[in-house]
Amino acid sequence: MDARGLVRSVRVIGTARGLRSVRVAWRRHRADTAGLPGRGPVRARVPGPVQGAEPLPGGGVIRFARSSLRVRVAAGGAVFCGWDGAGPGPSYALGRGCPEPDRRAVLEPDKDGGWRVVSERVTVAVSRHGAVEVRTPGGVTLRRDLPPRWWDPVEGSSGGGGRHEAGGSRWVQRSQVAADARFFGLGGRSSGPRLRDGSYRLWNAEEVPVAMPVLMVVADAGTHLVFQDNSWDGRVRLCEGEEGAGSGHDRQGSYELRMDGGPVRSWTVVGTPARVLRGWALLTGLSAVPPRWALGHQHYARVGPDGGEEDVRRVAALHRESGLPLSALHLGAGHLDGGRVFTVDGGRFPGLPALAEELGADGIRLVSVVEPAVRAERGSAVYDSGSAAGFFVRDARGREVRGEARAGEAGYPDFTEPRVRKWWGALYAERVAQGFCGVWHDGNEPVSRTAFGERTLPRSARHALEGRGGDHREAHNVYGLAMARAGYEGLRELRQGERPFVLSRSGWAGLQRYGGTWVPGAVDGGLRGVLGAVLGLGLSGVPYAGPGVDAGPGVDAGAGASSPELGLRRLQLAAWLPLFRTGSALPGGRGGFWESGPEILDHARVALLQRERLLPYFVTLAHLAHRTGAPYARPLWWSTPGDRRLRDCEDAFLLGDALLVAPVLEAGVRRRAVRLPRGRWYDLATGEAYEGPRQVVLDAPLSRIPVLVRAGAVLPVAGDSGAVELEVWAPPAGRRGGGLVVADPGDGWERARVERFDSRVVDGKVVVEREGGGEIGYAVQIRGVIG
Repeated sequence: MDARGLVRSVRVIGTARGLRSVRVAWRRHRADTAGLPGRGPVRARVPGPVQGAEPLPGGGVIRFARSSLRVRVAAGGAVFCGWDGAGPGPSYALGRGCPEPDRRAVLEPDKDGGWRVVSERVTVAVSRHGAVEVRTPGGVTLRRDLPPRWWDPVEGSSGGGGRHEAGGSRWVQRSQVAADARFFGLGGRSSGPRLRDGSYRLWNAEEVPVAMPVLMVVADAGTHLVFQDNSWDGRVRLCEGEEGAGSGHDRQGSYELRMDGGPVRSWTVVGTPARVLRGWALLTGLSAVPPRWALGHQHYARVGPDGGEEDVRRVAALHRESGLPLSALHLGAGHLDGGRVFTVDGGRFPGLPALAEELGADGIRLVSVVEPAVRAERGSAVYDSGSAAGFFVRDARGREVRGEARAGEAGYPDFTEPRVRKWWGALYAERVAQGFCGVWHDGNEPVSRTAFGERTLPRSARHALEGRGGDHREAHNVYGLAMARAGYEGLRELRQGERPFVLSRSGWAGLQRYGGTWVPGAVDGGLRGVLGAVLGLGLSGVPYAGPGVDAGPGVDAGAGASSPELGLRRLQLAAWLPLFRTGSALPGGRGGFWESGPEILDHARVALLQRERLLPYFVTLAHLAHRTGAPYARPLWWSTPGDRRLRDCEDAFLLGDALLVAPVLEAGVRRRAVRLPRGRWYDLATGEAYEGPRQVVLDAPLSRIPVLVRAGAVLPVAGDSGAVELEVWAPPAGRRGGGLVVADPGDGWERARVERFDSRVVDGKVVVEREGGGEIGYAVQIRGVIG
């Protein structure tokens, strides 16, 4: 137990919750003691020398003295490697199952007794002792995996067989990359987007609820993404390399992956960053397109202990009276259901459908929290039906596992069972009938809110795992993903004419198929940590993400200290991120930006109105993310990964291809340096032009943060009437620009129309043309300097 856990324990001891926590902690310890045999003696194992190979479609199987390696190149160019007979499935990450093999890829002998698989986009070379090299078609090595090492239970030893049958052999994989390589990804890490030297745990927890074994490696030689398709607990240790000075030798970069069990299998995608994430999206599933309203400003409406519908109306009225755009209000667990899932407190919310209709007339939707913990009380329709059907997670003896959650003592549905997902999804009918347009899943790490030990379900708890069977060691990381699937499929069935809106606090590879996530409010690193986590999620395949509601304007998310200035800077940053959700510090809207003084309120209004104006651009980015896998928010090196100065820049980001956002991350800053990629850039507020690549210093008054527009960009914006207009920024003479506009027909399933426009200078004037000819169809506003 760490210091914070000790303080928490002292605070709750003696309370009813404290006693429940002690009881739950004791039950978890007893369940794991009985359900998980001791490790017992183990024997280390390596593959040994090569024995032969067998060609198969897309590659083949290479056999060693004590193991075998399957190499398979998929039709899209992704490479699968599986040791010890591991195949691509079953997998929670693969959205459409295992892709078809590339039948043009061939397995052939290599030098020194090794083998290699040659394909159009990548070459995989396997040495005679099991080292695996991933190379470009030109022969440049991007990564070298050393032979894995296992620690297998000794047959016949006490406790060994149980772990072996459960896939519990521990293993380690060490890899080498170029000396100039930089690491990104691993889900939403506040230490990102560039991951420094250190150890990173692959276990969803309160501090990092989306921890994914997805690592993007960027180097001069090329970019590649490697995904370890293993949901067990593990750690990644990263070590950046160092180039030798003069005649000195380079020190290669490296990373080491240690897993507590599960298969040794991975996928690798190589190419440009755009191609890599496109390949990753094709593997794990295209991202869900959120409804149009979900790209606007959303607000968490805190309700006091004695509050109810009037508190919600007050929050909506405060926005309306202050001239602040608002698209959705989120209601939380503490006031909606009193800790009982899918049950509304009728005394505090007697007329939810009428309230939803009233707010809907002003264009405001209601979004409800849903937690997986179901209060274990007889007489509850949800608990009784789930318990009778055996839908809750059970221990090794077949008894329901109980956790301590906001609801009190609770059971947890086993979302790794298809029948449970269908049952759970049907329960959302109650929320839909009450007028809610979407849900956000909280507490699905899953966290058992105890005061002692690790706050999770017993590791021995049994899960269906789609009929394969297994325990919580394998199911923990995919629990939130499976719950998101249940919610998404349930809402899709219940609201067939509208795209579902699902936010999930926790998830794993493939979460983007069902929605997005939010970054915890109080993350390490404050605003810098929030930005790093959102960019890391985007590079891990989850493009729809943004800061959480733990700290609204007026609170420093990093330090927790009151600071209206940092609160405003947080709001200004959030307004340029895909998910834009704020929150009040106190119930009924009190403590929000409308109570931070008239100056802060004016500046907040500017940020919210700017977001409203750029809503058509965010809609376009959402559809592009769905079609291409490219995140909305991208690191500055996105288009030029070979620029080392941009690879090391972590305090600014690209929003699509057109905008460069340079947020203010510290108090007292009124001017800040910005590293520009190649080309001409315009200041969005002043129109002043800057030439890159170089570093410039820009004004950052309290009223705004620096935002730059790429010369030649064609930006879709909302005009004064609300109709889409084109804001065209003049390209340099002799150069062309352009942009896309996605005409979304609504929040349904109709296929959106993609329109392409070109911009160029002709006879001293900026000319805009629709690709393929025809009328522009939009009002056009020209900005920037011609020449």
